[in-house]
Amino acid sequence: MRIDLLTVLPEIFESPLGCSIIKRARNKGLVDIHVHNLRDYTTDRHRKVDDYPFGGEAGMVMQVAPIDRAITALKAERHYDEVIFTSPDGETFDQPMANSMSMLENIIILCGHYKGVDYRVREHLITREISIGDYVLTGGELPAMVITDAIARLIPGAIGDEQSALSDSFQDNLLAPPVYSRPADYNGWRVPDILLSGHQARIDQWRYDQAMERTRRLRPDLLDRHE
Repeated sequence: MRIDLLTVLPEIFESPLGCSIIKRARNKGLVDIHVHNLRDYTTDRHRKVDDYPFGGEAGMVMQVAPIDRAITALKAERHYDEVIFTSPDGETFDQPMANSMSMLENIIILCGHYKGVDYRVREHLITREISIGDYVLTGGELPAMVITDAIARLIPGAIGDEQSALSDSFQDNLLAPPVYSRPADYNGWRVPDILLSGHQARIDQWRYDQAMERTRRLRPDLLDRHE
């Protein structure tokens, strides 16, 4: 899988892309991630990527020309399944979306900034708009990193134990059950006896019951989608 990230702040991605599961997936050749500075696609000596909005609204707007040049240049090299724009008013990112996107081959993620992007970008260049929640961030770099992490970890081989990813919260529209590790008794805080019983069927039932209870208490909205 190849992910191309378009941004005006490429340095933001240096640390997260070089750590943990994403680093291992890149080292194994499972995911190929490229960060592109949109200023490299400008034509003026100041490398300007923003300008004042028509109509007098406050704030600055990302210009259409550098974004168009960047996307056009990438598309000239390969086919892209999706050209994504991170936006507060996009469709809300969730686990099923991450699952389906992890099976794509090539995607572009455009990181918004300033007051937003010239709307012609969204009309003519973007195939999908995604939000990670109903709030506004300084830029789209953090949402792009969230999306990248969520889908890269699902690529077969990225995680040593692939069953671990399949049992994460939201995979079946339930929150994950509680998990415990050694020691079994710490300061009188004991691990539930059922987990020490060795009776796998009963343990599996306990985990399901706990997942249902936690979901009902913390995220009852998910139960509408649970089968």
